[in-house]
Amino acid sequence: MKNLFVLLVFVMLVACSDDESDLISRPDTKEISSSVLSSSIESSCSANSSSSVTPKSSSSQGDGGSHSSSSGQAPAAMTSSSVKSSSSLSEGYVDPSTVIEGTLIDSRDGQSYKTVKIGNQWWMAENLNYAFVGVPYSDGDYTSDSTSWCYNDSAEYCDKYGRLYTWAAAMDSAGLWSTNGMGCGYGKICFQKYPVRGICPEGWHLPDTTEFRTLFNDVGGSSSAGDMLKSVSGWNDDGNGSDSYSFAALPAGVYGEGSFKSEGISMAFWSSNNRLTEQTFTAYLNNANTSAALLILRPNFGFSVRCLKD
Repeated sequence: MKNLFVLLVFVMLVACSDDESDLISRPDTKEISSSVLSSSIESSCSANSSSSVTPKSSSSQGDGGSHSSSSGQAPAAMTSSSVKSSSSLSEGYVDPSTVIEGTLIDSRDGQSYKTVKIGNQWWMAENLNYAFVGVPYSDGDYTSDSTSWCYNDSAEYCDKYGRLYTWAAAMDSAGLWSTNGMGCGYGKICFQKYPVRGICPEGWHLPDTTEFRTLFNDVGGSSSAGDMLKSVSGWNDDGNGSDSYSFAALPAGVYGEGSFKSEGISMAFWSSNNRLTEQTFTAYLNNANTSAALLILRPNFGFSVRCLKD
């Protein structure tokens, strides 16, 4: 049985308000939450770098999309073929054969990341693995000396999945790299300015919801972006994707309250947008869906980061 709600129950998805507005970094950014609610979640509602880009044409084929729903239901699994007819492709669809691959070097620690240009956007094609540690973290009774972690506290998982960051760490709330996300964190009113570099290498930034929506549309539309963006291996229960755009999204799971959950099942990428003080937008994929979604999740948990070139 596919564990569609494991991550979501664990993070206690917060979507109790009827107000769909988010505290935004750009005037044209507005997202309706995709509130994936089970009864248990509903009950919880009461409660510095250089980049060297070497063009390389990709021959991978396919299409895709995103899903965002205000219905209160999980993104429905696709039952039709993942290859869409030309009439059903989203506006702005990018042919996978036009994808360009490159490399980013983070001068802070010398790490190298694959990158990919999809349409007009240059994305990291691997999760960020910058070791943002030594910053005290607390969530109720739980305390830690870090705001980013390797899954299972094991370096091999950082090599595989990158690190898992709190939203405050992803946004660089301390203002170490820039001031556009300074002061943003769990339980704080945030006045971020676009673009938010956050924890990303110099010349790159944390995507906002508009930029994630552009990505989803570029790969074909709301219903199949998960398939187009997910890696071809690593996802449980035959939940692998086609990775038609060399984005290689991996099921890195989540960290929270001293536990690691959902490796192989799901992943979430932080955006730079929040709604209220305890609701933050993430791009979410899981093994049970070929779709992708923008969800509102709690900012005090650890999720993955994919940076976008300025």
